[in-house]
Amino acid sequence: MAEPLRYGLPAFAEHVGIEILEADTEHVVGRLVLGPQHSNGRDRVHDGAIMTLADTLGAIATVLNLQPETVTTTIESKTNFLAAGRGAYLVGEATPLHVGRRTMVWQTRVTTIEGKLVAIVMQTQLLL
Repeated sequence: MAEPLRYGLPAFAEHVGIEILEADTEHVVGRLVLGPQHSNGRDRVHDGAIMTLADTLGAIATVLNLQPETVTTTIESKTNFLAAGRGAYLVGEATPLHVGRRTMVWQTRVTTIEGKLVAIVMQTQLLL
């Protein structure tokens, strides 16, 4: 896996262990380096940690597509959990479904190191 990019992450994303591996206007790839603090208490990654990874990647992707003097906020997020998250880290890739003037919609696929699909997250970002 690639080395993390030197990217200014929000403090919370940095705190939970998110690293950005690739970032451009068409996709953002990152990983969540897992530790005991990410556990749901049953040897699996807590759903909130998975959603944090996806939300962060979608937000970064949106920011990379913003016009000057524009900011963004998440207005909707839907997660389908398909398998347990386990391992040294989870990988997420956010890709655009819609890049408009008022909203952007991103889909993030979260997988294990082996490529097993853990979750699919759809999020809508409002442009302000």
